[in-house]
Amino acid sequence: MRKLFPLFLCIFLLTGCQPQAYSSQTFAMDTLMQFTIYGRNGQEALAHASARIQALEQLFSVTRTQSETYAVNHARGEWTAVSAELYELAARTLDLCRETGGALDLTAYPAVRAWGFTTGEYQVPDGETLKELAACIDYSRVELEENRIRLPDGMELDFGATAKGYAGEVLARELREMGVECAILSLGGNVQTIGSRPTGDPWRVGVQDPEGEDYLLVLSVVDQAVVTSGGYQRFFEENGLRYWHIMDPDTAAPARSGLSSVTIVGDSGTLCDGLSTALFVMGREEAAAYWRAHPEFEAVLVSEDGSIAVTEGLEDRFVLNTGYEDRDVEVIRR
Repeated sequence: MRKLFPLFLCIFLLTGCQPQAYSSQTFAMDTLMQFTIYGRNGQEALAHASARIQALEQLFSVTRTQSETYAVNHARGEWTAVSAELYELAARTLDLCRETGGALDLTAYPAVRAWGFTTGEYQVPDGETLKELAACIDYSRVELEENRIRLPDGMELDFGATAKGYAGEVLARELREMGVECAILSLGGNVQTIGSRPTGDPWRVGVQDPEGEDYLLVLSVVDQAVVTSGGYQRFFEENGLRYWHIMDPDTAAPARSGLSSVTIVGDSGTLCDGLSTALFVMGREEAAAYWRAHPEFEAVLVSEDGSIAVTEGLEDRFVLNTGYEDRDVEVIRR
């Protein structure tokens, strides 16, 4: 059940007379999601958010046989017409694949499946199988043209690293258009905020301890996305070793970068979602170098030894949780 809950503990310290809160839960994109919206049209906005997330899953799911992604993956090398939303997600994800030098690769799905993360039938593939899988992971072979997608026969797309972030971004935009000024949307490890808390204070979003049930620190954010990827989210153990679902495209095996979780904070949910995976694959030093060259996000990097590093834009926007006050936090600067 732990896998079903959002990775973030969203903390609401609201006092005084506040607008009415409307909340609901829904299961979509293989995770439990919770939406909380404040204001007079909150109930209508909730209904829209729940219906919209289900509609987006119908486009992005890699396992649902009626989804557009499934159709692309089973087109046997032919062009497939897709909706504007799937095309946009594919284009933006491919951009991130290029910008991260392939640390993020949307064609890694066969490797994820081979390890059993889509079926629950976990296994450690042999070395020859991993070589064959790695040879088929190559985002540069995906073609996009006029709302059509084509990829080589046998290659499969998976938007697991960006779909929830994109969905949160879409929901936030559409809810603002409906007049929502205050909301927090938790999409299983992805938190999208609209505006600030009803008090006017920043939202407080907790980043989970990868080695426990509590949270390490609390971030203050306003009108931004906060996304975490970690090896503790989906994993299995065999012969005393832990294998997680975040794949290194170069090896078709779980990424061993020395990091246990990466949290990204920024204005774009899609960007935050994709980079949380990419920086996890990169490891601490390469992730820090990437941040220095890209000013559009901030990050929290938690290493397997328990050490914490935050980028300087978060230096005044976090507080260590009770019980973790003695942890040293390095501030990464440009």
